[in-house]
Amino acid sequence: MVDRQPDLDGTDHEILELLRADARRTLADIGGRVSLSAPAVKRRVARLERLGVITGYTAEIDHAKLGRPIEAFTELRFAGDTKVADIKGVATGLPEVQALYTTAGDPDALVRIRVRDLADLTRVIDQLRRSGRVTHTKTLMVLDTLAPGSPVGR
Repeated sequence: MVDRQPDLDGTDHEILELLRADARRTLADIGGRVSLSAPAVKRRVARLERLGVITGYTAEIDHAKLGRPIEAFTELRFAGDTKVADIKGVATGLPEVQALYTTAGDPDALVRIRVRDLADLTRVIDQLRRSGRVTHTKTLMVLDTLAPGSPVGR
């Protein structure tokens, strides 16, 4: 069964975009920007949370200041009989893996990695390859991030 898309209006989308840009923005500030009172914004945000549109709040981190300035994406290709549900297991126990996305088509998965240096990146890729199911990798290093996050679509 496919979840029904919630019925959102333009104000809901404006609130989502304002929260996406700065989740610490006050309800009064949001209300001033969308012409609603703070309590009305609070009710809308609570509804968006209840509907599962808002799934959480996060902080943007400067990974370079934490000693992990290098970001890379590694494409993984797996043996043909590997089940999609089994793919995530290759990243278990690797704290450098920020996310693993299973994909349709080629590659089978895309892994987002944060590391200290190239030697660390090499070690992580070697560990991914050691799973025995990975048949090929291709790594792309991030030079710059132009637009972190993504705007809310309508």
